[in-house]
Amino acid sequence: MRDRFRLTLIAGMLIAGMLSAGTLMAPGAAFAQTAPPPAPAGSLTFDVASVRPAAPIDQATIFAGLRAGKRPEETKIDGLRATFTYMPLKLLLAYAYKVRAYQVTGPDWLATDRFDVAAKMPEGTTRDDVPAMLQALLVERFKLAAHLETKEHPVLGLMVGKAGPKLKEAAAAHAPIDWDTPLKPGETKVDSIDGPIRLTRNPNGSTTYNMGARGSFTLTVDGQTGSMHMEASGMTLKGFAMMLTSLGGGNGRPVVDMTGLKGNYELAVDFSLSDLVASLRESGIDVPTGPGGGGAGVGAASDPTGDSTVSEALGKLGLRLEKSKADVEQLVVDHVEKSPTEN
Repeated sequence: MRDRFRLTLIAGMLIAGMLSAGTLMAPGAAFAQTAPPPAPAGSLTFDVASVRPAAPIDQATIFAGLRAGKRPEETKIDGLRATFTYMPLKLLLAYAYKVRAYQVTGPDWLATDRFDVAAKMPEGTTRDDVPAMLQALLVERFKLAAHLETKEHPVLGLMVGKAGPKLKEAAAAHAPIDWDTPLKPGETKVDSIDGPIRLTRNPNGSTTYNMGARGSFTLTVDGQTGSMHMEASGMTLKGFAMMLTSLGGGNGRPVVDMTGLKGNYELAVDFSLSDLVASLRESGIDVPTGPGGGGAGVGAASDPTGDSTVSEALGKLGLRLEKSKADVEQLVVDHVEKSPTEN
């Protein structure tokens, strides 16, 4: 019973990892992504903005949310109001500069010190302007100085197996999501740096992520067997690679699409939660432990290129993971204050 609880908790953490700002699947490359330069003087700014340290949330509340697939961090753009709740500064930087969390390099506390931001946008601006305005706010309130640089970093390459791909092409591309379409019963919307994602908690306990033109996928966790089943429709392999990275919260060694395949595919794959967590941890992707710092029921990390169910699952698709290196653009924080200036 205890192990089943831990596996359920792992599932919640993995699913919730994909809800963090800046860690969700991208339609483009998972590396060498060009971020905008630091906001120049006179650029767009919020009309009014409040930046405050976030109030602590007790562990019981956090873990209850994780078991339901929900993280305490939230990004919401509603009309001319932008709010970022319980956000570590690292994720605020990732959103502002349109990069992933693993692309932000700076002090360790960027990932632990959390803030609430509430801002009013100027008339005539749109959600597309929010990253630039957030950049300006971070420069003003945290005295941020940062620069972009590209260096070779360790990655996990998603590659075609020796026998070739075993993938089914999608019949048609999915329609883009209209920001203004009302939510259906049981549906919620997540704002990501790549656009809206609509989440539906299904009666069987699975969660469906509708990314519009980027495809959709459904995750089903079986606490009895300790496994996770994923079915994707219209998904690119770049999106699939980013999903594997996102399962660990977007930190550590990223999974990069190196297949050269450009299509949209129907994918079905099953993972052992224990092997998935072990492979992610071994590759440098941080998967949090259970309450009390326990190992959440997983053993020593397995080699992601070895005989784990992760390798077996990818092998059925004619794919494999291989340790590699790639040029990864980094947002390097040269200076940042721990406490924001007064509102």
